[in-house]
Amino acid sequence: MIALSLAEIASVVGGQTHDIPDPSVKVTGRVVRDSREVEPGSLFVAFVGERVDGHDFAASVVEAGAVAVLASRPVGVPAIVVDDVQTALGALARHVVERLGATLVALTGSAGKTSTKDLIAQVLQRKAPTVYTPGSLNNEIGLPLTALSATEETRFLVLEMGARGIGHIRYLTDLTPPKVGLVLNVGTAHIGEFGGREQIAQAKGELVEGLPSADAGGVAILNADDPLVRAMASRTKARVILFGESGEADVRAENVTLMESGQPAFRLHTPSGCSDVTMRLYGEHHVSNALAAAAVAHELGMSADEIATALSEAGSLSRWRMEVTERPDGVTVVNDAYNANPESMRAALRALAAMGKGRRTWAVLGQMAELGDEALAEHDAVGRLAVRLNVGKLVAVGGREASWLQLGAYNEGSWGEESVHVSDTQAAIDLLRSQLRPGDVVLVKASRSVGLERVAEALVEGTEGEVAVR
Repeated sequence: MIALSLAEIASVVGGQTHDIPDPSVKVTGRVVRDSREVEPGSLFVAFVGERVDGHDFAASVVEAGAVAVLASRPVGVPAIVVDDVQTALGALARHVVERLGATLVALTGSAGKTSTKDLIAQVLQRKAPTVYTPGSLNNEIGLPLTALSATEETRFLVLEMGARGIGHIRYLTDLTPPKVGLVLNVGTAHIGEFGGREQIAQAKGELVEGLPSADAGGVAILNADDPLVRAMASRTKARVILFGESGEADVRAENVTLMESGQPAFRLHTPSGCSDVTMRLYGEHHVSNALAAAAVAHELGMSADEIATALSEAGSLSRWRMEVTERPDGVTVVNDAYNANPESMRAALRALAAMGKGRRTWAVLGQMAELGDEALAEHDAVGRLAVRLNVGKLVAVGGREASWLQLGAYNEGSWGEESVHVSDTQAAIDLLRSQLRPGDVVLVKASRSVGLERVAEALVEGTEGEVAVR
């Protein structure tokens, strides 16, 4: 974080200093909520969770080098005491962002947020110092912590914004007001909580509503291929830029191909020129993510050639997202187990089909959470798609939702041993270890709560000499 004195922080967050001998002492390290991440000069934020109360770690974090604790009660060590720690953290983030003068880029969408954020960060880093959301820390706590990790040298701040209801993104844009806002898509992720795609669109569109006007430099970057996103143009005062494969898109892709490796290539068109891109990432769905990143980079002054080079060299910065490992025996393990929704599940299956041409393919799939009344239909549809794509074997892992995946495959014509339902991850591991053959390709994917990454990790552990490709 940019260096701020404890007195200034207390003033910004409306707090009272307790047990602070010298309020002029500055926070020069990171602002953290995990006591294990404390370093000299840190400010520790004490949240009260369901199992752990951060206030209990106050003495140990100060001993480890934290200059103070942001707390909701006195803790016997230097502290800034506030009524609500989360509100105070947000106020501090807003203050720091306003002082920075960096260009703030925010993005949201039902699928692909983290992968696109990683692409944007890798492209913009070619131009100037860039800070971006680590992993998927895109909520009311993770977002301000990311903003507070920026320094005086930061020129671009790339923030992923998630939502589980109406008003969530509006709250996040109030904390960290973006100049450039990107909406990727409106799908069915969390549809059980929102109630429908129209409600999801309402929530995602809060991002472009929070942008400054075109005259003030605001830019809304919208997916031309998604009608619900494209319609958000009427909800913003910012200048609108379209990306996609549509001929009307300002930044678009032509001649999209998927190589035998499963990696996409295309001709990038921007308002200032064209250039060829061959991606290191796996799956055709990354073309849309790359176009979104290209649109952001173009608006921030990068040429088509610079963008294409950066996209062609970019990898995955986040774990368990189409993470490909080649075993010495030729088995390819695709760990995409961080999360899943119907859109990302279909994209991953198509990538598996492309990667597995001429090889035996396995789809090890589990529950897609938070689909509400759509859960049965969506799991059934994914099972059917696996059959239509000629996936060699579907392994559905878990309870009721997994049985729906297997039922969909069965109803589509998978009547023999092409699909199987197992109860848990260990059963899946045992099955795969007994039946995998050299050259097979295995996709592992489910919602985070299922923990299917354990299957992928079990398949690659102990295989000396494996080469991970990200």
